[in-house]
Amino acid sequence: MKRFLPWIILAVAAALLLPSWMPSKAAVDDFDFAEFGKIPLLVGGRVKPLDTVARNSLLIIHGKQELRLEGGRHLSAMQWLTDVLFNAAVADQYPVFVVQNADVLGLFGWQQSDRKYLSFAEFAPFLKQIDEQAAQSDKLEAVQRSAYQSAILNLRNGLSLYQRLKNSIQPERAQNFAAELHRFASSVPAAATAARQRAMGENFDKAKLDDVAQMIQRYERLSEMAYVLAVPPTTLPGSPIPAPVDADWHSVGDSLLRSLGMGEIHLIVMEYAVIGDAYRADDRALFNQHVQLVTDWFAKEQQNAAKRASFELLFNRLQPFSQSMTLYVLAFLLACASWLGWSGVLRRSAFYILLLALAIHTFGLVSRMYLQERPPVTNLYSSAIFIGWGAVIVALILERIFRDGIGAACAGAIGFVTLIIAHHLAGSGDTLEMLQAVLDTNIWLATHVVAITTGYSAMFLAGMLAIIYVVRGVFTTSLKKQAADSLARMTYGVVCFATLFSFVGTVLGGIWADQSWGRFWGWDPKENGAVLIVLWCAIILHARWGGFIRQRGLMIMALFGNIVTSFSWFGVNMLGVGLHSYGFMEKAFPWLVGFMISQLALMAVASMPIEKWRSFRTARVPSRGEQPQIPAPLPAGHAPTQ
Repeated sequence: MKRFLPWIILAVAAALLLPSWMPSKAAVDDFDFAEFGKIPLLVGGRVKPLDTVARNSLLIIHGKQELRLEGGRHLSAMQWLTDVLFNAAVADQYPVFVVQNADVLGLFGWQQSDRKYLSFAEFAPFLKQIDEQAAQSDKLEAVQRSAYQSAILNLRNGLSLYQRLKNSIQPERAQNFAAELHRFASSVPAAATAARQRAMGENFDKAKLDDVAQMIQRYERLSEMAYVLAVPPTTLPGSPIPAPVDADWHSVGDSLLRSLGMGEIHLIVMEYAVIGDAYRADDRALFNQHVQLVTDWFAKEQQNAAKRASFELLFNRLQPFSQSMTLYVLAFLLACASWLGWSGVLRRSAFYILLLALAIHTFGLVSRMYLQERPPVTNLYSSAIFIGWGAVIVALILERIFRDGIGAACAGAIGFVTLIIAHHLAGSGDTLEMLQAVLDTNIWLATHVVAITTGYSAMFLAGMLAIIYVVRGVFTTSLKKQAADSLARMTYGVVCFATLFSFVGTVLGGIWADQSWGRFWGWDPKENGAVLIVLWCAIILHARWGGFIRQRGLMIMALFGNIVTSFSWFGVNMLGVGLHSYGFMEKAFPWLVGFMISQLALMAVASMPIEKWRSFRTARVPSRGEQPQIPAPLPAGHAPTQ
């Protein structure tokens, strides 16, 4: 039974994940939100499906990708967005806006209570007051804002996004929009004639001219307010070259204004109008029919956009990084349990689970590269994904070599922690946004950024090995000499690996800076952070080679390496200065400080006398003047020294 237990555990884990990988179809008598979510749009310079717009918008406004209503009812992001687009009167009542600051609530005369989610209808009377307060906060730098100022600014931004969404596809209070568009199309020629007659001083039909003028005014506001560009470019009749995927997209309002000169309303605009009217009328068959017509049109006329949108919808539905997180936790628990008993069986189980987690993690990483058409690291979010992925691979190699569960435990812990970091970094919305100008060079994304983040991966892995060494040694009796020696060899090897990639990545960054900004080195905070990692790696290795440190010293210095690396990765971005600074992350600052304090605390624990460590209490007490050290092999060619 023990022989097959690892395979059984792997099969059960895979079976639990399998349903999410199976295609789902809407019920025949229900709205097909999945198909509706496939429709591509241009937002923020990138073509993406409606489903992504829904998820990112709800995440920005609500902090989650699902809306929970009273009575236990749940709305998916697509259901919520469909109401916002086509049934604003209903959507205005949803408690979607998060307010947790008592001073913000006091601004409206409300008391702080357990209820933190409020609706747009509740804020509607105070929109002008919110705008005024937020405008004052917006004049300050992020580091200068109080909690109240940050909260009111976030509320204003959420309300603004919500209002733009409501006016992206049709005016928010439109009822029979398809009929209005038909009336607009038929009235334009008569209105044009009336305008010419008025210009020539002749009698003209003022009613027709005023009617069209009112509709034009509505569509101008629609054009100004639109958050999404929903109308794609079209291929000219007879042209063999398809229209570019991201060129000449227009908002619905802009497309309607352009139709004044073209004499014809775009097919997609008319289809959206029919879809909206069908949704308000609860005509599910008509809604699904015209949604299918739109997706079929895109599949024929905008093939690249349709393929990418369909794949991104699949990526959104699978949530590969969330699945990987679950598997990493399971693998970590199995690896830790292997130190207590059934070592071989549980260790193999952890290894197999990690392979499955890494496969899903890799799928997510490659999917992002395909969707963004970029190398894996383009922003802080993607750096967390890549650092975790690289560290897991190195840890699995260590596990394959040493077969003691330590590499598996490190892989599970680092994989989970880095994906949790990425999850919190995604709170600002789209993680596939357009690149910062400083990064928008493919060759350097493929060399410098990847190399430097690989160095981050290795440094964090070395730090994780040190954490395991200290925790097992101080608090348990499981750190035997063989395990301690293995941990020391692994840490030493990983630090060597980190030194190489950190150094190469830093040099490549200097070459990039020379070509981009005309200087190899400018003492920018991010540059200083990168060189700190290289210097600390070099200090560790020289201290080891010179015999100044042994096992405990190596582990203590590796723990401090976590502090250096986290500061270089996140800390310098929080300074708000330099060419590499992409904004102060207020929510991340306490976590960064807490992490650094935890590493300092572990360093202090590791510095306790060796006889205080539970794993070595039975060891011989050193005589006066003798240095208490745990023997460990040094690199070849170096004699042991006290």
